[in-house]
Amino acid sequence: MAQQHHDLTDSAAGPAAPPVTGEALAGYLRGQATEFLRALRLHRETGGGPSGSGGGTADAVDAARALRRSARRISASLHTFRPLLDPGWSEEIRPELAWLSGTLALEHACESRLDRLLLALHRLSGATTVPTQTGSNMGTSAGTAVSATAATTAATTATTTTTTQRTAPRPTPDRGNLTVGAAKAGALLDRQLTLARTRAHSTALQALGSSRFHAVADKVAVLASEVPLAPHAATTDPRPLAAAAEERLTDAVAALPLVTAGHPYNAEALIHGLSPDPAPHPQDAPWHQVRLLLRLHRYALEVLHGDDAPLGVRLLSAGQALDRHRDASEAAAAAAHAARTPRIAPATAYALGVLHADQRHEVEAARYAFQRSWQKQTIGTGTS
Repeated sequence: MAQQHHDLTDSAAGPAAPPVTGEALAGYLRGQATEFLRALRLHRETGGGPSGSGGGTADAVDAARALRRSARRISASLHTFRPLLDPGWSEEIRPELAWLSGTLALEHACESRLDRLLLALHRLSGATTVPTQTGSNMGTSAGTAVSATAATTAATTATTTTTTQRTAPRPTPDRGNLTVGAAKAGALLDRQLTLARTRAHSTALQALGSSRFHAVADKVAVLASEVPLAPHAATTDPRPLAAAAEERLTDAVAALPLVTAGHPYNAEALIHGLSPDPAPHPQDAPWHQVRLLLRLHRYALEVLHGDDAPLGVRLLSAGQALDRHRDASEAAAAAAHAARTPRIAPATAYALGVLHADQRHEVEAARYAFQRSWQKQTIGTGTS
């Protein structure tokens, strides 16, 4: 697998490809900086209202997404091609762009996570309507330990009804008990994630009005017309740096815990997920890292090839699988967090436990999809 990265990068350029220098990076950064400034202007014109308010909110959401998109690409390119750039300037602006992109992504993440969990509850419980906040009491008094135990038991029961085959059917929980708790579980998730989304929106608005953001915007405005390249960049080929980014991706994929990942969705994983420790599942971290490296690789191809970057089905399908993995992992963590809420009814805890198990099953399915996609990529690019 380690030698395939040469095929992916070099074959796309073709035998008659013109020489590539640091000017390709400069042109790409200028283009992304222009997109950033255009999105910022649109965001200010629309008022940057929350996605649930009326009047121009679709444009505001699109503008925020475009801001994130350009900020990610500039920051990633500064990381991959940093030997071609002024080091002081690059190291100063890159973490600021990463901060901005991460801050703007929080609100959308909370909204998507809530939608994902409510739809999953609807699917699992067989309810005729999607669970929403009911405004009723969350349940009868019960200790936190009882709730966590019920959730863990439910999750374990739901998960162990499946086989360890990645193509196995989904869990088939007790529909009667699940339907009882699904509405209140949905209401609890709605309250928690809506509150988190509101806080994320306020944080984003504060960030966009801060002196820190204005300093970033000023640097990006300068970048749109003048890229601080290193003196040797004009005669340096950036393709070895892009190939190094691909090699880091290939090595990270080769190091994925595929054997361990075949058996995480039973007692060990569920006990960790519903324990008082709020840390992310330890087996997810290498996959999140691969997702980041895949994104860096994609952006490096954009620098080299522009709109003709050879992404294709092979990279897009792998990226989609890793996005599914991230979304399901974070949704499972949100369900586990809700299950730790004090004094929730056993039926609510049961529904949240089943929901947690279902999302960990989604994590497994996403890993399997990525593995199959990546294997096809390796075979498909070996002779191309």
